Amino acid sequence: MNAREAAFKILCDVEINKNYSNMAINRIFRENDIKTREKGLATEIVYGVIENKKYLDYIINKLSKIKTKNMSSFVRIILRMGTYQILFLDNIQDYAAVNETVKLAVKYDRKSSGFVNAILKNEIRQRNTIKEIDIKDPARRLAVKYSYQQWIIEEWIQKFGEEFTEELLESGNERPEMYLRVNTLKTDRDTLIKEFKKDGINAYPVAMMDEAVRVEGLKGIDKNRLYLSGMFTVQDVSSMLVGKIASPKENSKVLDMCSAPGGKTTHMATIMNNTGKVVARDVFDHKIKLIKSTAHRLGLKNIDVEKFDATEFDKESVEKFDYVLTDVPCSGFGIIRRKPEIKYKSREEVSELPVIQKKILENASKYVKPGGTLIYSTCTVQDSENIEIVEEFIKEHEEFSMVPITEVNVDLEEQEKGYLKIYPNIHGIDGFFIAKMKKMR
Repeated sequence: MNAREAAFKILCDVEINKNYSNMAINRIFRENDIKTREKGLATEIVYGVIENKKYLDYIINKLSKIKTKNMSSFVRIILRMGTYQILFLDNIQDYAAVNETVKLAVKYDRKSSGFVNAILKNEIRQRNTIKEIDIKDPARRLAVKYSYQQWIIEEWIQKFGEEFTEELLESGNERPEMYLRVNTLKTDRDTLIKEFKKDGINAYPVAMMDEAVRVEGLKGIDKNRLYLSGMFTVQDVSSMLVGKIASPKENSKVLDMCSAPGGKTTHMATIMNNTGKVVARDVFDHKIKLIKSTAHRLGLKNIDVEKFDATEFDKESVEKFDYVLTDVPCSGFGIIRRKPEIKYKSREEVSELPVIQKKILENASKYVKPGGTLIYSTCTVQDSENIEIVEEFIKEHEEFSMVPITEVNVDLEEQEKGYLKIYPNIHGIDGFFIAKMKKMR
């Protein structure tokens, strides 16, 4: 299977089956014989199309009497792919972009192949004029330019202002760096970096986090010798901050309410130097299996993995834990550059989340021992899912207080108040919110 057909199948899986792009990519690559070079182009097309979907539709609709919303899914996806290659990929010749896209149309929707050919050739002829976005309303213009749902832009402009919002949107379309967390039970950062360099992989220390390494050109991670031997795990710096801020002491009892895929669980277990106990819970069998596999690969023996729904109350856990982490389900607006399909969530999908978040935090608070620590975190930048949840919780629970975050140095003013708001356009890492609370009695 060539790159374009692989990209087409992945994009169909994302659009029609509502699958996440990374999961769709992994499945198609695993099930088909695709050369490494072709995988690279396929991945570029997939993420390029998803990141620019609304803008691509805007261009196509300028030239087509049939609007994209009225096209079949196959034709719409094929046209987006061809348009992306023509307008964004300078290393692909126009004739190749047209010919290969038309071949896809012939194979998957033959009757539309002439239509696809005509639109793409028209785009080439009008390349210099069709790129402009002729929209005056700021929110609508930015929604098309950066391919977001307009309601998100409107909310952000109201909250952050237009300039900050556009910076946030730009950061969401950037290619994310790859960060790894060193498994300090097996090695140290300098040694791991040297081992990567032996394999021709560029690796660099990250100033913000002493266990973090940034890598370039690391392919086929699941077959990498250092990965298989448990020397590192893949985790963004923002996610590492959660475990670092919790900083559980050795021989503590820790509960991770929503553990999968296990990055924060294994980080806290490592900080505890393989002592004490981390109870990792999740509601899905395949995620339970993933957490167990990661813990085993990293050589961690202080993790118990349990299947449990965090929204359900567990009377057996009341005041049993020194540390409780609630990394709750959220809108994910801080990790859009890793999962660009998040940009297209509806207002309804997001508006329902605070109810779930409050319920999980309420349950979690019951499991903390007096004097214990409660961490609330999300990978979003929405105050309605972050600080507003925590402030409401503190008002209703006088036994809890926010405590200064002293374990990291990210934003001293906010840290003093007991929380961190992390923005990709400011901090260069995934957008996150982390709050630290102590049960005073």
